Amino acid sequence: MQPPSVAQPTAPWAQAGAEEPDYLVEVDETQSGARIDRVLAQAIPSLSRSRLQVWIADGLVSIDDRPVKNASHRVQAGDQIAVFAAEAPEAMAFSPEAMAIEVIHQDADVFVINKPAGLVVHPAAGNWSGTLLNGLLHLDAQLARVPRAGIVHRLDKDTSGLMVVARSLQAQASLVEQIKQRAVHRRYIAFTHRAPTPGAGTIDQPIGRDPRNRLRMAVVAGGKPAVTHYRLVAHEAEGTTARIHCSLETGRTHQIRVHLAAVSCPLVGDALYGGRPINVEGERVERQALHAARLAFDSPGTGARLSFSAPLPADLAHLASSLRLDRDLKTQGDFGDDSWPT
Repeated sequence: MQPPSVAQPTAPWAQAGAEEPDYLVEVDETQSGARIDRVLAQAIPSLSRSRLQVWIADGLVSIDDRPVKNASHRVQAGDQIAVFAAEAPEAMAFSPEAMAIEVIHQDADVFVINKPAGLVVHPAAGNWSGTLLNGLLHLDAQLARVPRAGIVHRLDKDTSGLMVVARSLQAQASLVEQIKQRAVHRRYIAFTHRAPTPGAGTIDQPIGRDPRNRLRMAVVAGGKPAVTHYRLVAHEAEGTTARIHCSLETGRTHQIRVHLAAVSCPLVGDALYGGRPINVEGERVERQALHAARLAFDSPGTGARLSFSAPLPADLAHLASSLRLDRDLKTQGDFGDDSWPT
């Protein structure tokens, strides 16, 4: 196998003004008849075969200036394979992107933001750009010096509400420790199908990956400990839809969604866990009806207790008012009695 070599002067890309390939591989006799993706993967070990297959499908690989779009194409001795590298999608993961971020509070140590539904928090496969992390890096360039741009906890893509972001390594360490010690208090407003019985209680059931569906979490033996406190605040006369306030002692993936589904009260709009979209006065709620309405923690800089609240977003406020599930709210996001479990 020959390593990538320098393009010959007679090659089309060597002409004035033509783009030069990032890699050039010449096929020898021993490689004749081999798949083009295998030849390239062996010749350019710094690139994965899957990445090369994507580039082939995108028309970025050619033989003698003729694009090859099939990874199973068989090469012949003497073929010159030109590879024009494309930037990997994950290269965008830590690039600043301008976006509207609602900042509820900021000081030298933290940002408190109100995340809208539909915004992915952290880059991952399928969402390498357009995430909250990208927006935070644009909001404050100094966050590039903090792991995960200061993100210390997450909300699901379709959950709205409050998050705290650390602006320094010291602030991040403080918040991570507070989360570990359960000193960061988070309260949520959830709209569910059916009302729980009794009207207040604690769900203490372990959560782990659903063995039957790897996209879901579930209450499973041997899962991680998970504790959710809940209180029924309002429900329709028929009991078909309810508003429940929840607070967390732990922060497992999809915790509220899994726990409420486990007591037969799935979130409105949460298809993954048995919820259904509903139509209310001409508007359809299709995302999981969950909002992080209150957040409290100790300031990493001063130690003072900080507490914030965020009103229901328009879609959930409309849902609440249309079904008369907001009648006892003093203000949107108000939880009333602070003696209720945090």
